Amino acid sequence: MQRVTSRANPRLREAARLAASSRDRRKSGLCILEGEHVVAVYAERVGPPRSLLVTDEALARPAVRALAERLSDRTLVVPESLFDEVATLPPDVGVLAVIETPASHPPVQADFCLLIEDVQDPGNVGSMLRTAAAAGAAHVLLSKHTAFAWSPKVLRAGQGAHFCVKIHEDVDLPAWASAHRAVGGEVVAAVASGGENLCGAIFRGRLAVAIGNEGSGLSPFLLAAATRRVTIPMHRGVESLNAAAAAAVMMFECVRQRSAARYGE
Repeated sequence: MQRVTSRANPRLREAARLAASSRDRRKSGLCILEGEHVVAVYAERVGPPRSLLVTDEALARPAVRALAERLSDRTLVVPESLFDEVATLPPDVGVLAVIETPASHPPVQADFCLLIEDVQDPGNVGSMLRTAAAAGAAHVLLSKHTAFAWSPKVLRAGQGAHFCVKIHEDVDLPAWASAHRAVGGEVVAAVASGGENLCGAIFRGRLAVAIGNEGSGLSPFLLAAATRRVTIPMHRGVESLNAAAAAAVMMFECVRQRSAARYGE
């Protein structure tokens, strides 16, 4: 482990630059993970980060000490005052990693996946990634105007889910949905009203669940590419659910039905 007390350290400067600039994160293909849990999930599922920053206070925690020792050749030990200048979370979190942003190409076919169209709130996108991972979806496809999946706020809300699913950004979702249909897949579009009642809908086969933003919902192009439209029933007077909540309800209804079909219930 290397102890650093100067802001001029190249790896510390890189972390500070990435933490401060979305443009730099996209351009460099690097991003920041903050917090012991998220960094540990990454190290377990993907591999060692490019660099790991920890404070002395964090090293006093056994799990952080074990992680830092395992990654000792990549670890910088920094004072809380310097850590605070880089991190977006409070300095007592004490753990931050720089990683290469995972890259992947959208699958031609998918057994169970989530499509996110133009959802711009980072907290919602992170929560939806977390839901997709919990539901067992293998892929999450994001449209061009959806919040950047690897921004600090989305990563924070995802709580490690980024490394449990394959994330595909800047996807032409209507084109992908049409291709998915062409090979026998089903595209289920969540709509605020006018669709099949979710409680009576039956889901089978290769499913892609599409969720749009809370203001305008799904685009006409993605709706046209969908095989069906489904509405979550709600109490009278309530217009719609938060996009992340709607994704959770839709995905886990699919999980329930797929599980029942698997076990012959």
